[in-house]
Amino acid sequence: MSEVLYDVRDRVALVTLNRPAKLNAWTPAMSAGYREALDNATADPEVRAIVLTGAGRGFCAGADMDLLGDLADNGVRVGGGDREPAQMEPAVPKPVIAAVNGPCAGLGFVRAMFCDIRFAAAGAKFTTAFARRGLVAEYGLSWLMPRLVGMSRSLDVLLSGRVFLAEEALSLGLVNRVVDGDVVEAAMSYAHELATHCSPASMADMKRQVWADAVGSLVESWERTEKLMLASFDRPDLKEGIVSYLEGRAPDFPRLASE
Repeated sequence: MSEVLYDVRDRVALVTLNRPAKLNAWTPAMSAGYREALDNATADPEVRAIVLTGAGRGFCAGADMDLLGDLADNGVRVGGGDREPAQMEPAVPKPVIAAVNGPCAGLGFVRAMFCDIRFAAAGAKFTTAFARRGLVAEYGLSWLMPRLVGMSRSLDVLLSGRVFLAEEALSLGLVNRVVDGDVVEAAMSYAHELATHCSPASMADMKRQVWADAVGSLVESWERTEKLMLASFDRPDLKEGIVSYLEGRAPDFPRLASE
């Protein structure tokens, strides 16, 4: 059985972590399958957005506890493999949307946070858990979380390793929306809206801007943005965006060429 499922539906790639009996606990095979799914979505010009979720009643319960036992005994690594988080979701030039359908812990929490947008099912449970396992803020969380929610809120979530619900995650700013129904359907609907109405080239540039501008100065950001803006004037996307608006129809933007 594949530990990661990949399905393209109307220009949206649905990536599903697939170990439901283990609440989709993370393994090296899952890590490899997930990276392959992101690579496939990046390379496919038909795909314009990506939704990540978990099979069954969980999103991802963190590293498989059996493998964590091996880690304690033998130093076996079960995390991100040969890529850092910044080379995974942020490097994909298309929106990556997490649909957190259930427990989201440890490495699962990392994966959700590095997605661009996060939807959560009402009552879904979150925890970093690392402090309660004798670990640290893994895989870039100490860099990312203060940028998402500020230092004090980040330290609360990281130091305590406490469990909190989707509703508190929304109030903290860790998720964008809490859904009282089918969270995957809601995320897919949002992704389809992006795929239908937004320029793939514009979304790719804006995503690069936001992640690149997390470091560096305002002047550097301004200079990068000016170059991107001038380049956008020469793209067919601009003409199509204006004409489709004036004609009152959905735009037919060019596909994003694979890089």
